[in-house]
Amino acid sequence: MPTLNPHILFNGNAEEAMHFYQSVFGGEFTNIIQFKDLPASPDMKLDEAEANKYLNIALSVGGTILLSANDVPSMMGKVNENENRSKIAVTAASKDEADKLFNGLSVGGQVEMPMGESPWGTYFAMFRDKFGIEWTIAFQ
Repeated sequence: MPTLNPHILFNGNAEEAMHFYQSVFGGEFTNIIQFKDLPASPDMKLDEAEANKYLNIALSVGGTILLSANDVPSMMGKVNENENRSKIAVTAASKDEADKLFNGLSVGGQVEMPMGESPWGTYFAMFRDKFGIEWTIAFQ
């Protein structure tokens, strides 16, 4: 069965965001590549600040990549930070885990539906985190 691993694009704050997600989920960073690690190319001129940004960073938990991310160089424009066509859905193993994830991920964000019993019978929450990423947390 395939494994889905959400990959998130950031406007220069992938490192901050991934450390935030690590503080909630735990795990270790893997597959770290910065733009400065790429071979020099006349088509990709980056200043020192952008050269230190991430081309890829993954958060692995238990040997499985949970999330990966990269920064989008300014020469490529900004990513839409208010995109609302998708959400990262997390299914918790317990109510306590659902509460922990919700309380950690929603800090500084906008809660659309607080953690609680939903009309469809799951313990559920829906929110946008402080980086603009939309999440749902559920426990059945």
